[in-house]
Amino acid sequence: MNGIRFFRTIQVKLIIIYVLLILIAMQLIGVYFISTMKTSLTSTFTKNMNEQANLLSEFASQTLSGKPDKTGPTGELTTEEDLNMLVRSLFSINEAEIQVLDATGKVLATSLQAHQSYVGKKNTSLAVSRALQGIRDNEDEVIDEDHVRKKIIAKPVVYGDKIVGAVYLVASMKDLYETVDRINRIFMSGMLIALGLTGVLGILLAHTITNPIKGLTRQAAAVAEGRFDRQVPVLGDDEIGRLSEAFNDMTMRLREALSANEEEKDKISSILANMSDGVVAADEHGVVMITNRRAQEMLREDACEGCRLTDLFGMDEGQLSALLKGSEQSAVIYHVQPAGNDDELMRVTFTPIHRRDKGISGTIAVLQDVTEQERLEQSRREFVANVSHELRTPLTTIKSYAEALDDGALEERELGQRFVGVIRNETERMIRLVTDLLHLSRLDSHQAPLRRQQTNVPEMLEEVADRFSFQLRKKSIRSAVRVEQGIMSVWLDRDQIDQVLDNLVSNAIKYTLDGGRIEIAACKPEPNLIAISVKDNGIGIPKKDLNRIFDRFYRVDKARSRNMGGTGLGLSIASEIVKAHGGSIALESELNEGTTVTVTLPVVVQGEGEPA
Repeated sequence: MNGIRFFRTIQVKLIIIYVLLILIAMQLIGVYFISTMKTSLTSTFTKNMNEQANLLSEFASQTLSGKPDKTGPTGELTTEEDLNMLVRSLFSINEAEIQVLDATGKVLATSLQAHQSYVGKKNTSLAVSRALQGIRDNEDEVIDEDHVRKKIIAKPVVYGDKIVGAVYLVASMKDLYETVDRINRIFMSGMLIALGLTGVLGILLAHTITNPIKGLTRQAAAVAEGRFDRQVPVLGDDEIGRLSEAFNDMTMRLREALSANEEEKDKISSILANMSDGVVAADEHGVVMITNRRAQEMLREDACEGCRLTDLFGMDEGQLSALLKGSEQSAVIYHVQPAGNDDELMRVTFTPIHRRDKGISGTIAVLQDVTEQERLEQSRREFVANVSHELRTPLTTIKSYAEALDDGALEERELGQRFVGVIRNETERMIRLVTDLLHLSRLDSHQAPLRRQQTNVPEMLEEVADRFSFQLRKKSIRSAVRVEQGIMSVWLDRDQIDQVLDNLVSNAIKYTLDGGRIEIAACKPEPNLIAISVKDNGIGIPKKDLNRIFDRFYRVDKARSRNMGGTGLGLSIASEIVKAHGGSIALESELNEGTTVTVTLPVVVQGEGEPA
């Protein structure tokens, strides 16, 4: 397989092409050259034989004419004996045989000593017969028993107008063909040398072409792996050089595009990770592809990818299909929590993902936790209802007693005074309610600034106990103030903290039976904190009401609390005042055992907050 792959490379293909082109060119040139050379040598050889045959024919014509008194071209007399001398010495063609024949075809002289026996015998070859008939162009090529190619030429000997004989030449063409073979071998050697040089040059030339291509291939592989720091060297201004420049420019642009894409991806990931809403992305089949951390927290799922939206949101196919098609925009789903926790309420809004060529290719679902919003809305409704109820009751009482007074109750002094007292009590109750509402409103809107002053804690707690001494003696409740050693002065808003402690002690007295006990204590759980607690052994609070005890207008026993003159806002106001100080308030209670309310405040040094 490696060998096959090697022969498929561009470098090998280029080398093969170059070698084949040179080979074909050399073959064509060789065929033409050898053919021309062979034709030329053969033509020269034949011409030489014809010239010698013609010359011999002229010499032999005097002798064969039967007139020896004639002189030849050399000025000497020609005799028959001269013919043998002539054919042996005058002609020097290698391995050639020359015969002189008379008019009957009988051999008169031969140039080969070995063929002297032919003298006097008749030569019956076709060329001789044609020559004796007067045909001058008598040429033929034969291969003898030794496989030697020979050229045969027969010329008529003419004296006047009469054919008196013939000249017969047989010459071996062995030297001619050996010359052609040597030329062939020289040409083949040259061709092999040319092919070798062509292969070497082809390798060098192909190397100059394939090297940049290999560099481009390596760079393309590096780009595919995400490495954009390398550049392809530009080795010239040719097509490959321009290709290298274009590739480097493409790499740079691709790096910038991917960098921008990664930056946008990081931004989107950061946005999704830090969104307060949950985001779920699903494909066109409703299978979840991506979720952010908030969605997993809201859905209580560690991994949502691969789940179906119907299973994830607890919807049926019909409702989900309506949401995905856009006929419905959002839906509210309930997420049931483990025992002891309130159920969560979530609003899911679906937005389809559109593609120009595919239509709807997916869906984005945005999850919003509306539990707190719904709780606030419910609190607002309850607040309005409670305020309306709290105001309606005293107003109805005042109206009823006013109508009774108008109907004649004023004429009865004792009854009238009692009715007026009821109206006064209900009016004071409304005033307290409105005052508490205004105070709570100022705390909510931060319009009640803290006026901190240096306050002696033991003295403050003693004064609180003194303010309620009458109510304590009236119900025979024992009180105690206990301050941890080392606690002296702190910086706080004395008036507001007094209001908090008054509310806590007042509640403790209200819900502690006669002969009970109340303890006001202060300690330092940490060096920078102070804790003030009010503890009683009263009727306590049921556990189901502990989570809402600081809600506005919330009462454990509504009728009893109202009869005791409470507005239901005391603990809410106390909680807001403590929060304004940067502290916290906690309540612990056991039914029929008692209640402990602890206010924890930070210790503020002089110069922090608002000094008196």
